[in-house]
Parts: sequence; structure tokens; C-alpha cells
Amino acid sequence: MNATQIILLILSYFGVLILISYFTGKTSGNDAFFKGNKQSPWFVVAFGMIGASLSGVTFISVPGWIEASQFSYMQVVLGYIVGYLVIGTVLLPLYYKLNLTSIYTYLEERFGNYSYKTGASFFLISRVVGASFRLFLVANVLQVILFDDIGIAFWQTVIITVLLIWLYTFKSGIKTIVWTDTLQTLFMLIAVGVTIYFVSGELGLDSGNILGFVLDSDLSKTFFFDDFKSSNYFWKQFISGAFIAIVMTGLDQDMMQKNLTCKTLKDAQKNMFWFTIVLTVVNFIFLCLGLLLTVYAAQNGIDAHKDDLFPILAKNHLGIGVFVFFLIGLIAAAYSSADSALTALTTSFSIDILDIEKKLGPEAQIAKRKQIHVLFSIVLILVIVSFKYLIKDESVIAKLFVFAGYTYGPLLGLYAFGLFTKWQVKDKLVPVIAILSPVLSYIISVNSSKWFGFEFGFFILILNGLLTFLGLILIRRKQH
Repeated sequence: MNATQIILLILSYFGVLILISYFTGKTSGNDAFFKGNKQSPWFVVAFGMIGASLSGVTFISVPGWIEASQFSYMQVVLGYIVGYLVIGTVLLPLYYKLNLTSIYTYLEERFGNYSYKTGASFFLISRVVGASFRLFLVANVLQVILFDDIGIAFWQTVIITVLLIWLYTFKSGIKTIVWTDTLQTLFMLIAVGVTIYFVSGELGLDSGNILGFVLDSDLSKTFFFDDFKSSNYFWKQFISGAFIAIVMTGLDQDMMQKNLTCKTLKDAQKNMFWFTIVLTVVNFIFLCLGLLLTVYAAQNGIDAHKDDLFPILAKNHLGIGVFVFFLIGLIAAAYSSADSALTALTTSFSIDILDIEKKLGPEAQIAKRKQIHVLFSIVLILVIVSFKYLIKDESVIAKLFVFAGYTYGPLLGLYAFGLFTKWQVKDKLVPVIAILSPVLSYIISVNSSKWFGFEFGFFILILNGLLTFLGLILIRRKQH
């Protein structure tokens, strides 16, 4: 497949997204951009959230993880189920009761303005870095596959990538994304299915014995109870998975903004229920894909590992059909998370930091929102390009979850304190606690092997949230 054909494929794909944007963007006010006019069908939201949750990181990194970690990631995924149960039964009723546009306005009502701004700021940092991680991975793959060959530099690839996202989200935001994410999830799942079909054929398997082959392989070992000090110990990963789901979905404006476009709380809860089931199955399918790719590479003496495994095999060894679907799936996975991230960043900064709903009239709000949308597009470009020099060889998904532990930890502590205690706090001191907790968590984490013979891994999120919670206890107000 030559460069011209790849470019035409990418342009055709974005042509479809822009067409969807045209039809959904006939009402372009802030209510459509921020809330989707509260008219999104729950089943459309649920299906689209699959792609947003998985992203290009899952598409590339999860298959590449199998060689080193087997199916241990499934322990995290099983923990997600518990986290999503908490979201559906505790957080969603709260958000709908308060009729929130930004979920962080809860912190203002519960604690005060400093807590509110702190929560929103940590989300903005988390989502800028998280979205940039995801887009960096995809831009890097596209660079190797296409743009290096035609003389386009990495920074130019990034600009083109973010510009295309801005193009179909700038008018109606979340209203458009609910529908484009559904289409992109479908493309991504088709790509995975097609790849499994072709790879299993190359391995001499038919559809009836693929599952048996996977389960019989040593690479499919899922549960690790042997060493509680290890980062892949079952309870460590399971509990971490539950908390990762709570913070990266339930306390994340990006993911909750889609849920809040449903007409009623009941619809939003149905969305979470089916989303949980489908996401669990899809993650298992991704692990199966990774196992088949790993076995194929080993049997054929192909030097492809970690995040390079899927791209190298798709481009050079599995034929033009798989490569076409790989490209479509990769782009779909990447953009289904990045487009909603850009919209959520715009929403949070507009409402939480600038207070445009309180300070500006309707027309001025729209103008300011559009400026902020451009601003965050530029921020994403700068951060992604900087990653080119910072990220070397570790799987991106591991870095993403570890980083999330530091930035989402204070949010976890704040919401837990707000929901499960009746205490008030000295609001002005909350930013100090929220900064000190990740710093202390990092110091403990880097020394944990030496001090305790214990690796925190993803568990750093829980440590960080606990330190924030304890810090809030220290600054609570005395009851009169």
C-alpha cells in the first residue's frame, strides 16, 4: 500500500466524521457543545464510550504487553467492574441530582471555591497529559508507517492530527462526539476482528478452536497470587482497577460529559451497565489478539515487541487487508478518545476556571468557548511534540496509568472525603494538600522497594488518594 493510498484512506475517514459533524452541528450553542441538548440515546452513548475508554493506547499497547505480562491486565479490567458499579450507583445519582454541566462544581458546593478550582485544575492536567499520551502513540505509528517516507516531520504530523480533530468538534462538541465515537468504536472492533481472523488462519486455527488455543497457552495466565510484593499481584491490580475506573471515568469530565447527555438518570445507569459488560469482553478480545500476534511473531522469527508488535506485523507480514483495517482501527481508536478529551478540556476550562456561565452573556460565551477550543488544540500539539523527546521504550499504557495515579489521586481523596464524611475543611488549604499528596506518594513509591520490599505499580493511585484524604482530615474545620 503506497503513501497516496494511505492518505486517501485517512482523508476518506475524516470526510465521514466531518459529514457527521455537519448533520449534528445545526444547533451550535453552548448547550449542544457542553450537554448535547440532553438528547443522546443511552445505547449510542454506551457504545461510543467503548472507543473513548480503549483509545489508541489500548489498540497498540495491550497486545504488546502479552509477552512480558501475560493476561495480568485482565485483573485490572475485572476491578473496573467494581469501579463502574460505584459510578452507576453513587456518582451518577449525585451528578443528575445537582444537574451539573461540569462535575467539579460539586466540590464548590461541598467545600468551597479553592477546592473546586483545585479539582478542575487536576483534571485539566490529567486530561492534557492523558490525551497527549494517546495521540502521541498514534502520531508516532503514522509517522513510521507513512509520513517519514514522504518527508513530513513529526511536529507536522501532530499539527495535522489535532487540526482534523478540531475541525469536526469545534461547532457542536459533545453532541457531535456522541455519534462520531459510535462510528469509530465500530471501526475499531471490526479491525480487531479482521486481524484475529487472519492471524488465526496463519497459525492454522479455525474459529472453533481459537479460544481453546488461547486458554491452553502459557501466555494466557491471568491470575497472580504468588508474590504480594510484585506489581502484578492479583489484589493489588484488582483493587487498583476499581479505583482507576472510578477516577478515570467517574471523576473525569471527559467520560462523564457523555453520560450527562442522556435524558434521565435511569438512561445513564443503563448506559453504564451495558458499557461495563461490553468493555470487559472487548478488553479480553484485545488480550487474545495480543497472544495470537506474539505467538505468530515468535514462530516466524520476527523481531517485534511491546508497542511495535501490532504495527510491524500489520504493515510487513499480515497482508494488505489486515494493514488497511489496522490503519482504520488505529485512527478510530485514537480519535474516539482524543476528540472527547479536547471537548472536555474546553468545557472544564470554560466553566470551572473562567466561569463563563456566570460572567458572560450567551453570545460572549460562545465566542470565548471557541477561543478556548483553539487554545487547547495548541496545548495538545506542544505537549505531544515534547513527548517525542521524553518517552523512550516502555509501553505507553503503563506510563499512562502510573501518571494517572499521581494526578487523579487528589480527586479521589477529595470526592471520597466529600461523599463519606460530613466534615468541612479549611478551603484555602486544599490546594496545598492536593500538591503535597502526589509529592509524598512519589517519594514513597520510588523508595518502596528499598524501604518495604514492595512495588506500588498502579496502586500508587490508592496511596495518593489516601494521603489526600488524611490531609483533608488534618485541615478540617472544628464543629461548633
